[in-house]
Amino acid sequence: MARSWTRLHEHLGTPPGPLTFDMVEKAADTHVAESDDLDWKEHLPQPPRDGRWNELAKDVAAMANTRGGLLVYGVTDQDTKPVGIDPAEVNAAQYAQWIRNHVQPYLADVDFTVLSSPDGVLSFLVVDVPASPMAPHHVYGTAAKDKDQQAAVVPYRDRDHTAWMAEHQIERAYRDRFTRVQHAQDELERLFTHTREYVLAEQDERSAWFIAVTRPERPLPRTAAPLAREMVGDICGTAMAHSQHLTRDRHTVSPLQTLSVMLHDPRPGLRCWVFTTLSLRMGREIHAELHHDGSAVLAVNLSWRALRQDADSQATGPLVDTDVTAAACRDTLALACELSRHLGVDSSSHVQAAITTAEPTPLTPIVTEHGGAFRDIPDRARRPRRIQTVTAVVNPADEDNLLRASAQELLTDLMHQFGITAHL
Repeated sequence: MARSWTRLHEHLGTPPGPLTFDMVEKAADTHVAESDDLDWKEHLPQPPRDGRWNELAKDVAAMANTRGGLLVYGVTDQDTKPVGIDPAEVNAAQYAQWIRNHVQPYLADVDFTVLSSPDGVLSFLVVDVPASPMAPHHVYGTAAKDKDQQAAVVPYRDRDHTAWMAEHQIERAYRDRFTRVQHAQDELERLFTHTREYVLAEQDERSAWFIAVTRPERPLPRTAAPLAREMVGDICGTAMAHSQHLTRDRHTVSPLQTLSVMLHDPRPGLRCWVFTTLSLRMGREIHAELHHDGSAVLAVNLSWRALRQDADSQATGPLVDTDVTAAACRDTLALACELSRHLGVDSSSHVQAAITTAEPTPLTPIVTEHGGAFRDIPDRARRPRRIQTVTAVVNPADEDNLLRASAQELLTDLMHQFGITAHL
């Protein structure tokens, strides 16, 4: 997925958004200098010959190992003259194959885009390389002078050229990778724990809660403009409509639909906007947060009216409404997707979800049968005291089929712990 904020955006004073032909041409005409995140290339990538390294793989890995950047083909590197490339000769599938074959670990999210002038006379190939959380990436090649022996190097960008990491630099890069991974997991856990403690402290009676938190792989920095208050309701409204496209279930009121009456009045939180019905003491309790860095929270009381009060059930603990759980899974991913799209987040978001209670107690699932006319405890369902956390990944570029599959995966992983299946 192409990034929405690059060195060219910064130099030209352009707001976040997709790169355009005019932006690249203007940057070349104004002689934007090469740097660690910008490399002008006159000719299209070529396959390796005579034991040479694959130059495209090396350049992409170097960008990914540093802070990400752009490779722009069709501009001379000395005087930044726009000479263009032949779009018919661009083979993005072949370029991606070279990267897969020569770069380890696998480098995802590299984007190849051909930008052409309105009259089609001049074109550029832009290779957008995000900073990789899996750095350092090694480049593998064949050294002919060593009798066709395979060798590996770790490239990085040193100002306007590519250099090779020394041993101590590689060691530091690995330490940084493990720190990034642990930090990302710690932030998800912190957000999840805070949400759980908050919503469970506010409940009036023993209930089961669906709690999900999402966080971008590359969150927006604190220096980024905060999420505008007047846009928060629109984001939630769009996510609600998007979620409805992912299901045929029309009888269940989803969490975001419950919040729709208050979308015009979000409350400020700690670097976030908050929608909550916890203080209303009426209807289903819902709590949602949209954070300025692209993170999101959704917490839902699953026990409210899961069965009629006069229903004869064998429930021994809080009830878990499987229909509402399904709707919450859809809403979570739709909300994360729409928030990322609005903020211009250029990475996937990690999702962590669970069903929880204030203290360990048997959880009883409730299912809907006979077209929504009958609700009961399914036969032979398990009643676990604890539900393991489940995870998913959502990308702002995901289409409905991918979003639906991810939501179904979350729901399946939760419901299988009760020994039952459920569908969106």
